[in-house]
Amino acid sequence: ALAMSMVVIPSIFYIALLLSGSSIEDARAGGWVGQESPPVPITALFDLVHFSSVRWDLVTTCVSTWLGMVFVVSFSSCLDVAAISMDMGEALDVNKELMTVGISNLVSGLLFGQTGSYIFSQTIFTYRTGCWSRWIGLMVAFSFIAVIVSPVNFLEVTPLFFLGGTLIFIGFDLVYEWIIEVRHKLLITEYLVLLATFVAIQVAGINAGIILGVIVAVVEFVFTTAQSHHLTRVLKRSRAAWKPQEWKLLQDHGYNVHRPKIMTFEIKGAVFFGSSLHLLSRISEEIGITATPKDMAEVSLASPRRSGINRSPIPPSPNLRIRHRKGKVEKQEECSRQATGLHSNSPPDFVVLDLSQVSNLDASASRGCFLQLAKMCAKRNIVLCAAGANPRVEWMLRSHEVAYNILDESEIKAQMQNTHEPTNQSLSEKLILFDTLYEALESCEKKLIMKLQSHRQRNQRLEDLVPASRFSENCPKTSISTVFTHFLGMNKDEAKIFGGIESEGQSFYDEIELRSGDIVFKRNSDSDAFFVVLAGSVAVFRENSAPVSTTIVSGAGSVDQKTIAKLESSLYRKGNELGEVSLFLQVGGIFGFVDFILARPRSFSTVAARDRTVVAKLSKSRLDRLKSENPSLDRIIDKILLQASILELANVSEP
Repeated sequence: ALAMSMVVIPSIFYIALLLSGSSIEDARAGGWVGQESPPVPITALFDLVHFSSVRWDLVTTCVSTWLGMVFVVSFSSCLDVAAISMDMGEALDVNKELMTVGISNLVSGLLFGQTGSYIFSQTIFTYRTGCWSRWIGLMVAFSFIAVIVSPVNFLEVTPLFFLGGTLIFIGFDLVYEWIIEVRHKLLITEYLVLLATFVAIQVAGINAGIILGVIVAVVEFVFTTAQSHHLTRVLKRSRAAWKPQEWKLLQDHGYNVHRPKIMTFEIKGAVFFGSSLHLLSRISEEIGITATPKDMAEVSLASPRRSGINRSPIPPSPNLRIRHRKGKVEKQEECSRQATGLHSNSPPDFVVLDLSQVSNLDASASRGCFLQLAKMCAKRNIVLCAAGANPRVEWMLRSHEVAYNILDESEIKAQMQNTHEPTNQSLSEKLILFDTLYEALESCEKKLIMKLQSHRQRNQRLEDLVPASRFSENCPKTSISTVFTHFLGMNKDEAKIFGGIESEGQSFYDEIELRSGDIVFKRNSDSDAFFVVLAGSVAVFRENSAPVSTTIVSGAGSVDQKTIAKLESSLYRKGNELGEVSLFLQVGGIFGFVDFILARPRSFSTVAARDRTVVAKLSKSRLDRLKSENPSLDRIIDKILLQASILELANVSEP
């Protein structure tokens, strides 16, 4: 209809002139069409160019103007592409569109033309007419060529009211759409930014208005981001294979629904000065601790020269210090709960922060949030761990003494794994960093089990079943039946089936010995088997979704990468070709079974993380033969895969 109107209106004008007996001169005298002007030949365009009149000595003074024009045209072109894309409801290739504008401007300049960008109004107008053929562009180009070549000025014969009405229609339609109709598609803060930009353009002009609009948008972004929630509590467990009684301890105490001893949180997005205090408040509230007035004062006074943190990796006399502070802290928290009417559960023993989705962390947030959180947790004998931090975030935490340096951190982790270390001592007054979330959870689970169990013998893990001299001739190998027995808590009948198979010298799997860095399988390879870790450790590599730059430059220059554990890790360097490490599997870990069951290519890669790693490979051919030869054993393996699938599903963050 719109295209038809564009043809009908000028036609009606000339029909009216014909019926009224008026001539084109009468219409021109009445101002209905443009005034006559002498024809200009096409060669006159080149008469405007006089190289002899150019002041070549002033070219250097125009560089800033040229750069400004490039910026303005590029910025306006980006806005045009974005607006056209929104109106079309389709994504455009911005790089391709900008290349089109750049090439067009280059040709225009070589032919003594002017710079320009998209004719936004004409593009939108043509699109809304429903004429989406490339012939539209060719017709526009031929029309412009015809205007240049023709000796007749088209304004002399085109109704002026038609041109003016078309421009008014386009302007009114755009204003109505972007000021009135868009209210239902924008948040109130975004709509206020839009109105502020529109008013600024009308008052201060297009250039100043856009700058003011950008400033308002930045302020709105900071305000909105500071108010958004980055914290989510997740119910995840490690991939370690615990004995049935240890699993029950973790279920009853570690991951108790009402009073968990281990709590895990995911933090997403960028954490900066505007959101750090809100994040600290949320975490404190979730874990059941309250910031005292002294804590809040330390937050406000936090600076790179004032940390108040013990630099020793193992705090001196932790029991005495904690006992001295405990009464005052608990009294303040009790008063706070009574004042608010809340009766929160007791705080956990371990808090694990998943930082894998934190894209950026600034200095104020690292000290104002994470440093203070570590100090508050240490006062209450809570071990605070973090995992999955990218190199930039890791460096920020270490450089501001929120986390330990690599050597001291190794001592802390060794203390967590030490079965002879007293379990009622504070482990750390700083953040303990781990490569993966499951590694952090496994360390916390092991320490909690050691705390809950009264005897060293009851804390025996599957890894303890693997002798230190794994490859000694006089040392028996750990069988897969032992792993399955502890992993499943199999009954006596099921254990007898495995024992009978091994006593007869039969095998339904292949045992593979690996060195650190050896690849078990690569992503996109055939899923012809699944694997079980019998000794050592296996690292799982996932494809990088958004690679993070490993180049870090501080105010003092390039950062020494030896201070960043992830960059120094051989597995991290291996990940340059395989992806990033998502978890480590210890003895009893089952992997590759999901792709194996679904008969699809591998969705991840796996690499031996330690020397003398041993994995059992259960191939499809052997399992098919097992169905006919030993149905009872086949049913047990199906039970194992079912339980492994349930555990895999339980560790998914989203429902």
